[in-house]
Amino acid sequence: MSVTPREQLPTLRGRQTQAAIDAAARAVVARKGILATTVADIAGEAGRSTASFYNYYDSKEAMVREWAVRFRDEARERSQAAAQPGLSHRERSYQAAAAHWNTYRNRLAEIVSVSQMAMVSDDFAQYWSEICSVPIGLITSLVKEAQRQGYCAGSDPRLISVALVSMLNQFCYNQLAGQATHAADSVDDAACIKTLADIFYRTIYHREAGNHE
Repeated sequence: MSVTPREQLPTLRGRQTQAAIDAAARAVVARKGILATTVADIAGEAGRSTASFYNYYDSKEAMVREWAVRFRDEARERSQAAAQPGLSHRERSYQAAAAHWNTYRNRLAEIVSVSQMAMVSDDFAQYWSEICSVPIGLITSLVKEAQRQGYCAGSDPRLISVALVSMLNQFCYNQLAGQATHAADSVDDAACIKTLADIFYRTIYHREAGNHE
């Protein structure tokens, strides 16, 4: 991904204005999705003029490109919790599920924006592919290690990881942004993470009948 965030604004007021625009954009995008969101929507939510928006971003697409870069490294850092040595299979499953859920919880607008723009733009399709490659790579390595221990024998590690990441993405989206009348703040984070962790564990750390430890 070649886009880099704009240099930090030199004045406190400028940084505060951009932060207000970003916060407003996230709120609108979480409600409407990026494709239905206009610059006027964002400016109105922020209580600023549309001209103020263009002081910081050339377009809503340019804004999303900067967002994508900002959270990419955060997602990678979160995912590494599941790769720590010394974890039990249950703990590793929980850490992987929690990392995915918390990334969606904290960066919902960014993820929704990039994934929706990927449907209509080759550039954003590439961004989305790069973002998804982080958990896919991690889970692929976990599956390979599990197979060395006798679990999920005969399955393709990458296909398992792609299937799991697809499920994780859709579940997180449905719970946090999938219903216009559904308040994300009312979602039970602990219950959602446990559900995802259980699915993760049962998918990777299972043995065929008659092949138990």
